[in-house]
Amino acid sequence: MAQAELLEDGGAVVASDEFFRSTEFMTAEGVTHTLRIASGEEELLAPVVVRDIPGSGGVDASSPYGYPGISPQSSVLSPQSVRPDEIDWSETGLVSVFLRHSLGFDPPLAGATERGAVQIADPALPPKSRMSDRQQIRRNERRGLEIRILAGPEANEADRVGFRRAYEETMRRAEAAERYFFAAEYFAGILGSPRSWLLLALEPGGELAAASIAVQSDGMLHYYLSGTADEHLRGSPMKSIVAAMIEFAAERGLPLNLGGGVRPGDPLEEFKRGFANREQPFRTHELVCDPEAYERLSAGREAVDFFPAYRAG
Repeated sequence: MAQAELLEDGGAVVASDEFFRSTEFMTAEGVTHTLRIASGEEELLAPVVVRDIPGSGGVDASSPYGYPGISPQSSVLSPQSVRPDEIDWSETGLVSVFLRHSLGFDPPLAGATERGAVQIADPALPPKSRMSDRQQIRRNERRGLEIRILAGPEANEADRVGFRRAYEETMRRAEAAERYFFAAEYFAGILGSPRSWLLLALEPGGELAAASIAVQSDGMLHYYLSGTADEHLRGSPMKSIVAAMIEFAAERGLPLNLGGGVRPGDPLEEFKRGFANREQPFRTHELVCDPEAYERLSAGREAVDFFPAYRAG
């Protein structure tokens, strides 16, 4: 039987130069531990955030945001070679674990959930864009909208403040949950990675209309976080940013992961479909480590499509 344990190292065991396992990303996300699953002579390593479960005295764990996956140190294992029901979780003290997997790789844990699909702009395939989007991008160009691309570490305080303002205005329009609002230190940490870029859409007078962060990890460029300032919505500057990001990725021979929507088929996903020429599944694992505690904590709750059930709502 495979054995699981938690290593209190803030994810340092799995740190690499891939963005979603970089020190900058894991520090910004508040990664507290590495989950280690030993199977024979091999091991699986994943960065996780361990959290107290309110009112229970127990703890659970979750991957940080994005697509951190399992460390490449596990690449010697064949896909789906470890079964979750054959893992001894007793040493971890966890009630449950939610793992987000890297894109384009079959996880070495069996039974992954296909959580949904992300939209990909792949330079190896014919490009795709809607006529209405192309027309808007040309209008933006004619009125002098400039797209500026900065390496993350080169972004100054004014650049980061402008991005944060546009991002927060977008989150407020979307009525996003509080967890989607980040402190200034978070953006500074993310943009400290050498595998991050800040794309700025600037009006002719230099005013910021929209901005987006792109990051490189696991053979892809990823559209990470973005926002459009309230007063510039009519001009759809984000369309110009996405077009520039697709070109930026293609110059590097990388597919661009545009991500998905908040839910399948919503306006955000439809916007991204306009630029994507293929889809790719996004996989996760929902692991119950202590079935008795999980059942007790979830008792009395209505059935919901949320994991862990006891955190729903």
